[in-house]
Amino acid sequence: MFVGGAWVPARSHETTTATSPATGETLGRVPQGDRDDARAAIAAARGAAQGWARLSAFDRAALLHRVGDVIESRRDELARTLTLDQGKPLRAEAYDEVDELVTYWRMAAEDGKRLGGQLPNSASAGKRALLIRRPRGVVGVITPWNWPYTMPAELIAPALASGNTVVWTPAPSTSVAAVALAGCVADADLPPGVLNLVTGPGPVVGDEIARNPGTDAVAFIGSTATGQRVAAAAAGKATLLEMGGNGPVVVMPDADLERAVDGVLTACFLCAGQSCTAGERLLVHHEVRGEFARLLTAAVRERVRLGDPFDDTTTMGPLNNPDVADKMDRHVADALERGASLLIGGSRDNSYKSDLYWQATVLDGVPADALVAVEETFGPVAPIIGIGSLAEAVEMTNSSPYGLLAAIYTGDLRTGLDFADAVRTGWVNINESSNYWESHLPFGGRSGSGSGLGRVGGSHPMEAFTELQTVIIG
Repeated sequence: MFVGGAWVPARSHETTTATSPATGETLGRVPQGDRDDARAAIAAARGAAQGWARLSAFDRAALLHRVGDVIESRRDELARTLTLDQGKPLRAEAYDEVDELVTYWRMAAEDGKRLGGQLPNSASAGKRALLIRRPRGVVGVITPWNWPYTMPAELIAPALASGNTVVWTPAPSTSVAAVALAGCVADADLPPGVLNLVTGPGPVVGDEIARNPGTDAVAFIGSTATGQRVAAAAAGKATLLEMGGNGPVVVMPDADLERAVDGVLTACFLCAGQSCTAGERLLVHHEVRGEFARLLTAAVRERVRLGDPFDDTTTMGPLNNPDVADKMDRHVADALERGASLLIGGSRDNSYKSDLYWQATVLDGVPADALVAVEETFGPVAPIIGIGSLAEAVEMTNSSPYGLLAAIYTGDLRTGLDFADAVRTGWVNINESSNYWESHLPFGGRSGSGSGLGRVGGSHPMEAFTELQTVIIG
């Protein structure tokens, strides 16, 4: 673990085994941090907070750019570590995530330079009012395993750029990748205590970071259930929560079906479907459902290659952990029991050293109340549900407890915009995959849904990581 500028073991000296979902091999031993380790990291961050906040935004930016330089110099090493620890294909996905990681650090560096306050008019002549953005202090960051580099970076980098120090705990199943990323920050020579990494179980380390009075703000990316527990523990603090999704991909009768199929391949099988913006439900109009299902099945057969993630021809690797693989087992079985038709896939592929390889699966005629349609499956499945109208698509979208992202394919821009106006999601894509987003744009769930609070992306997290101080000059 990385605490106060030094690499340290857990205080208990307990460790856990890190196992690769790709190969089944042991990657090493990871420190099993506990509440005492989290408290030590929080104390280190508090000790560094004042000095870091007093640096100019340009000085902080130079240090963040230095982190980007180190990441670029270790591109191959970081990509290989990501494939071993997370399971995503090296050429098809891992290198892309490392490249995007550099973007997040450099973007935050520049956004920090531009973070400003206001000079509103005073009600009194001769006085001046200043509104100054101040860092909150210590930001606790809790991150998931599906994008173990970029999702931490989209929180950590803007938190640091806006003058905060950070205590970070990653998902246990990708802690090896987290240590590799923390190593880049360590070797960029940021002041001791500015970034601290504590590995360990979320209900212990994450809970301590969320509820400890030494953290001033808490940022979380992960499942809805865990996010709700984090929010409860962090009650009274500034929180930024990017949680689960079950956003549909809608296909209308006038859609370009070939384009829709291309988008669905990305929506359902990027990162083996382990994405909060995955195409968890495909709401396809009855007029084109049969043709769409035929085209999609053929495309999966020809273009989705499950295999060794170190093979350059592989497009989809294993699932990351047994829990998500078990959920795929349950959800596909439930859909078939309820009358859905299996068009391709449908089971694990047991020809690999790891049992986490799940076939790309297409289901047709999925009932709207099947588990795969109402819960966040987080696996490589494309569940097709028939609809008869745009109004039905809107109703099915808004009846979900989630409100993160929805997508629609249509030949009529008005139809697409009517859909965007009517659905309660934080992001809508028209004629684009549900897994398409841009790193500088605001991303998050609609208020009142189970998809979170606040916005990640670009400078937008800085709204949660800073607060306004009013200064009157007489």
